[in-house]
Amino acid sequence: MSRIAIPATIDAAPAASQPLLEAVKKQLGTVPNLFRLVSTSPAALEGYLGLSGALAKGMLPAATRERIALAVAEINGCNYCLSAHTYLGKNLAKLDDAEIAANRAGASNDPKADAAVRFAAKVTRERGHVSEDDVRAVKLAGYSDAQVIEMVLHVALNTWTNYINEIAKTDIDFPAVAARQAA
Repeated sequence: MSRIAIPATIDAAPAASQPLLEAVKKQLGTVPNLFRLVSTSPAALEGYLGLSGALAKGMLPAATRERIALAVAEINGCNYCLSAHTYLGKNLAKLDDAEIAANRAGASNDPKADAAVRFAAKVTRERGHVSEDDVRAVKLAGYSDAQVIEMVLHVALNTWTNYINEIAKTDIDFPAVAARQAA
């Protein structure tokens, strides 16, 4: 059971969050617990949706974004996000089980995506303190400076959702997947 109250419905959320939750429902067909939890703070929900929406328009493909989310969730030991991104990875990004397993291990079976996932995993584990060689490696794989910046923002956004879900102990509303172990 969640340690922070999750509004049971859109109508139970703060009035300022309701239109944002309606937009989530329109886009996803449902309002996952994470969004209703965050809606408790309309400012936090607006910030989360704003950054998430902006990054969705970025230069990284959806599959790479999901790969990064899986690696970050595994490293941070967040079962909610691991469950959500396993579901989204399979159903939205069309990642197969072998790819999801590689992503959870901080890698990818796709050579270019592998550089991005390895970089994101290193950023997560090292809390941003990566080396010149780490940055060079991801750029040599064909990623631009703008894409490197987006990778870091995806790590930050996913770390934030990992932390909020771990703090709240958000009830998982996706097929449950358990992290192997937190780093």
